[in-house]
Amino acid sequence: MGILNSKTQVDIAKNLRTIEWLKAELVESVAALLKSLLKAGDEAISDCLATIMITTYILGKRVGVNFQYIDFKVESTLKLSINEAHEVEKWYGDLSALLAYLESKKK
Repeated sequence: MGILNSKTQVDIAKNLRTIEWLKAELVESVAALLKSLLKAGDEAISDCLATIMITTYILGKRVGVNFQYIDFKVESTLKLSINEAHEVEKWYGDLSALLAYLESKKK
């Protein structure tokens, strides 16, 4: 087995630090969302949700999952949850609405 050169070692260390930072950012964003739900308006809640979504996509990329595959998995999970009559779907139809929205963006 070959020895990694110093640039490769730096790149690996940098990626690991970035992953750890993104994980902390995700936790921090979820905490901010929970606080916003208690006392803030729609703008703050929307900002938190957007940050969570962006962080999730970037974290996925850093661990080797491309954006398209994340989108595919979101849609697959939505379809499965709809078919299994998830409570949110039964009560509100939110999963079907989200799936329709995502599919409409492709057109």
